[in-house]
Amino acid sequence: QVQLVESGGGLVQAGGSLRLSCVASGRILSLNVMGWYRQAPGNERELVATISKGDITNYADSVKGRFTISRDNAKKAEYLQMNSLKPEDTAIYYCYANLTPYIDGTLFHTSRDYWGQGTQVTVSS
Repeated sequence: QVQLVESGGGLVQAGGSLRLSCVASGRILSLNVMGWYRQAPGNERELVATISKGDITNYADSVKGRFTISRDNAKKAEYLQMNSLKPEDTAIYYCYANLTPYIDGTLFHTSRDYWGQGTQVTVSS
C-alpha cells in the first residue's frame, strides 16, 4: 500500500529554521506533482508549495522567499526547507503527492492523490 510519511516538525523560535521531509513508500509507477499544505488552528487548509516532475515550483505568497520545496525522485521524497519562521507559520503540515500506484492484477493504472498524516510545526514568539 502506498503511504506518505512526514517528519521534521517540531518547536522552534521565531526566526529559526526547520526542514520537513516526506517519503513515499510502496510500489509506485510514476511520481507526479508533489507539495505541502498546512492547516493552522481554526483555519482552512492552504497550499504552501508544489513542485512538478520538471522541478517547477509554486509558492504561496506568505512563504515566498522563506520556504524552499525540493524533491528527490530516486528516494521518492520531497522536502520543505523553512527559514525565517514566523509564529503565523504554526500549523500542521501535510505532505501531498499525485502518483500512479502499481496495482496487482490490473493492466491499466491511474494517478491518484495521496496525503501524509501531518507533522506539527510550532513557532514561538
